[in-house]
Amino acid sequence: MADKEELLRRLASRVRTPDVTDAMGRMHRHRCHIDDLVTPTPGRVLLGPAITMSFLPSCEKALPPEQYNFSRLFHDAIENGARGRVLVLAGNGHPGVSLGGGTKLSLVAAHSLAGVLADGRLRDFPEIANYGFAAYCSGQTAKWGGDTVTPFEANRPVVVSGVTVRPGDYVFADASGAAVIPAAQVLSVFEEADRIAQNEAAFVDRVRDESPAAE
Repeated sequence: MADKEELLRRLASRVRTPDVTDAMGRMHRHRCHIDDLVTPTPGRVLLGPAITMSFLPSCEKALPPEQYNFSRLFHDAIENGARGRVLVLAGNGHPGVSLGGGTKLSLVAAHSLAGVLADGRLRDFPEIANYGFAAYCSGQTAKWGGDTVTPFEANRPVVVSGVTVRPGDYVFADASGAAVIPAAQVLSVFEEADRIAQNEAAFVDRVRDESPAAE
């Protein structure tokens, strides 16, 4: 397993999200890519198996906060492991609402997760940037989101920007966007993505060599 993870990380360091998306397109018909993401951690690549937390509209009577809160649901999500995982926060139709900020996401840093992918906004970008993980989301906001949405359940399949994310699926994100890869095919997808990246680089080199400017 350690050798597989090391190979996966070497491959991931050589590709971009478009390469992974193209590789997925050759193996699957379903959508896997997520666009229009922003990050408080530019330059950091996010890679790891997903754990999930989904949110519902706040209702104190139906979803009492002593039971339905970020800390409790986070610990439910990491019950089977935390290190190297990606916490996927699904806003369920609330892309403009904060799903977390520096205080709540300190749990991500404290438990050595790889980072966060949020189908909503995050607060406290400077604070998040000082943590050691990568974070991608739909935008930044100054407003607390707890009056609008409440954490509801952990480690169930979720939909993020039209893409299904199941616990254990791999999440890959960089400046180009994000892609979600089934765990069983993650190594073969990244091997194909690496071939795509090499072929495209070779094509660019041929064009450069054949251009009049090179004469």
